[in-house]
Amino acid sequence: MESRGVTLEPTATAPTTPGGVIGWIDDRPIPREHLDRRLADLRDGPLSAALPVPGGSEDRQLARWLTQVILTEALCETAARALGLAPVEGAPLDRVAAVELGSINAAAYNGNPWVRALFEHVTATTEIPSEWRTLPAQGNATRHIVRHRLFADRASAERAGPDDLDSLGAVELDSLPAALAEAIRHQPHGTLVGPIKDALGWHLAVTSPSHPSGAAPSPEQDTSRSPGSADSPRHHGPTARQADRLLAAARRRAFARRLDELRAERIKLVPGLEHPGDPRQPDNHHKH
Repeated sequence: MESRGVTLEPTATAPTTPGGVIGWIDDRPIPREHLDRRLADLRDGPLSAALPVPGGSEDRQLARWLTQVILTEALCETAARALGLAPVEGAPLDRVAAVELGSINAAAYNGNPWVRALFEHVTATTEIPSEWRTLPAQGNATRHIVRHRLFADRASAERAGPDDLDSLGAVELDSLPAALAEAIRHQPHGTLVGPIKDALGWHLAVTSPSHPSGAAPSPEQDTSRSPGSADSPRHHGPTARQADRLLAAARRRAFARRLDELRAERIKLVPGLEHPGDPRQPDNHHKH
């Protein structure tokens, strides 16, 4: 997959910017034409009917969001090339992984091999934080059939039900995040548990008794395998799979934090194309 960005004539759907640039990576200007091309591709694509009306507040926010994606791609390519890395191809992130990484970072990761290359480099030595681990199970390690899903916010978790959850198969509760495991222990099987908040987000789960044999889940119970976010082929068994999920989440958190640092150090934005969540820009109407 090649990095995107082809010159087009400027469109009238996004704020004008000084000097025909959307920002700078160090002292290198990123031309406005990259943003215009992305906007034109969206307007001509299959999702055009879902896009905001040109010229309005939501349209300007779309331009700001795309600007952050483009600058993130350019930043990662610059950093990866400086480190002598090679571009990395890969499948797109699954929904949970994309939520954890953040929409801008996830869009850049999915669309640009240099972002994936920097991800692999930055997170190569990441470990699961100690606070995410639970104490080893004592005595009889009973397994439970667990359906679970992680949400980015409480409101989304509260709207979900058992049918919205994904199967983790037969797992020991001590292999789950500590806060979720503790909540499950105090609820009978079949009860919807959550939303429970921890460093990963908002958890929702429901359990049922495991088969007496404690057998591992069947292949159809296995979760999707998303880059940086799924089961590692070197591990077998439900507990190992849960450890892989925690490690993948830790890698995404580490990469998001490193990107924030690099942006603060190396990106300069232009007026009119600030971050869409910047409370100082006039189109940010998000309220808590």
